[in-house]
Amino acid sequence: MSAPLIEFRGISKRFGAIHALEQLDLSLHAGETVGLMGDNGAGKSTLVRIIAGNFQPSTGQILLDGQEVHFSDSTDARDRGIEVVYQDLALCDNLTAADNVFLGREIKRGVWPFQWLDYGAMARRSAELFAELKSETRPRDEVRQMSGGQRQAVAIARTRLAQSRIVLMDEPTAAISVRQVAEVLDLIRRLKDQGVTVVLISHRMPDVFTVADRLVVLRRGNKVADKKIADSSPEEATGLITGAIETA
Repeated sequence: MSAPLIEFRGISKRFGAIHALEQLDLSLHAGETVGLMGDNGAGKSTLVRIIAGNFQPSTGQILLDGQEVHFSDSTDARDRGIEVVYQDLALCDNLTAADNVFLGREIKRGVWPFQWLDYGAMARRSAELFAELKSETRPRDEVRQMSGGQRQAVAIARTRLAQSRIVLMDEPTAAISVRQVAEVLDLIRRLKDQGVTVVLISHRMPDVFTVADRLVVLRRGNKVADKKIADSSPEEATGLITGAIETA
């Protein structure tokens, strides 16, 4: 296997007397989808926030492309190609899909101070991104009128606009219909096809075992499993999450 895209060595995170993560080692490779599972309080959110630059680890090293890095904040992590699609998606319902894709990164024409937004260019580029994702989402449609699957497409297109290398997806299939779940899983496959590393944080066992290449399970701040999906099962994953199985 090729060298890891990003590697975490001996990562611990403490909040006073609370040990949220303890001596965690984890490697993520380009173009793989990793299912991150664990019960509430297992340390998933803490790990995601460390990867995304929101938290700095108490101890340990982060290596990106083999070089040690220190993310000062989420902007620093984004500048290095790490994006997060949060469960609430952080979309503006009153704006179009294209407006949301380019929010904070708008294309402008003219010379300052005589500048204006180039809505046509943003719509065209958004259409290209949706086509790459094989989504039927249309750039000029308002987000308020969209299904859960289409909203996910907008959020994911925004990460592609930034040429992200690692995308963290927080419960992307929660509270949407079966058909929309299938759409979102297809979007994850499209990211993988484009060489993007995806970390799928989910409580939905079928989703993880459908699209993930590897399963990572956390329990009480410790990594208790890190193995290929083909070598595990939903029953084993459930046992690892609950503690019925100590480690795998």
